[in-house]
Amino acid sequence: MTQPTPLMPHATAAWLVDNTALTFEQISEFCGLHILEVQAMADDLTSAKYTGRDPLRSGELTSAEIDKGQADPNYRLKMQKAPVTVSRTKGARYTPVSKRQDKPDGIAWILKNHPEVSDAQISKLIGTTRNTIGALRDRSHWNISNIVAKDPVTLGLCSQRELDMMVAKAAKNRSPEDDEADNARLGSDREALIEELRAEREAQSKAASEAAQEAEAAAWLAAKRAAEAAGE
Repeated sequence: MTQPTPLMPHATAAWLVDNTALTFEQISEFCGLHILEVQAMADDLTSAKYTGRDPLRSGELTSAEIDKGQADPNYRLKMQKAPVTVSRTKGARYTPVSKRQDKPDGIAWILKNHPEVSDAQISKLIGTTRNTIGALRDRSHWNISNIVAKDPVTLGLCSQRELDMMVAKAAKNRSPEDDEADNARLGSDREALIEELRAEREAQSKAASEAAQEAEAAAWLAAKRAAEAAGE
């Protein structure tokens, strides 16, 4: 049986990256994410900045379980307390006033990452109007310059399960041509991300080498000056 994923996988992965020594593979497997997503979080390359969610506080992990993973890179983390499935009644989604200003950011994220999803599906998931979605799609929204695409799950606009169900439903209605186009785009994005990570590591390695050379030169110069001073 497939192990359940955290309620907020991206936010949980961000917390694990920042607060543990678990490997990218362990984090990606536990959170149900691609390893490149986790690696991008660690290298701060993601366009969306996730606020970490502590899985210890939610009971999804324990300190002992994390210690096991840190001690053995091949250990697979086990969910300690699966997220509770929340069902809601039919009707328009109610969004707290404090969250309503985040709706455009969440809609922009869906439009960017899941173009196959229809406006009607987004409207039902987020609780917004098709006019707002259309304005974001064609970038005519009055506040477009301040809108930043952010995961609606992280923003608290919907649950991960609701988002996954919507995406899966939209995928069933896709044509083979759409799938081929997306596969090509994702492959290109993955290669670009790998190349970007490689270039960054090479730059860091070069900078470290140059710093070491400068330190060695400074030490040699200091020793020379000390010898000259002693000779006087």
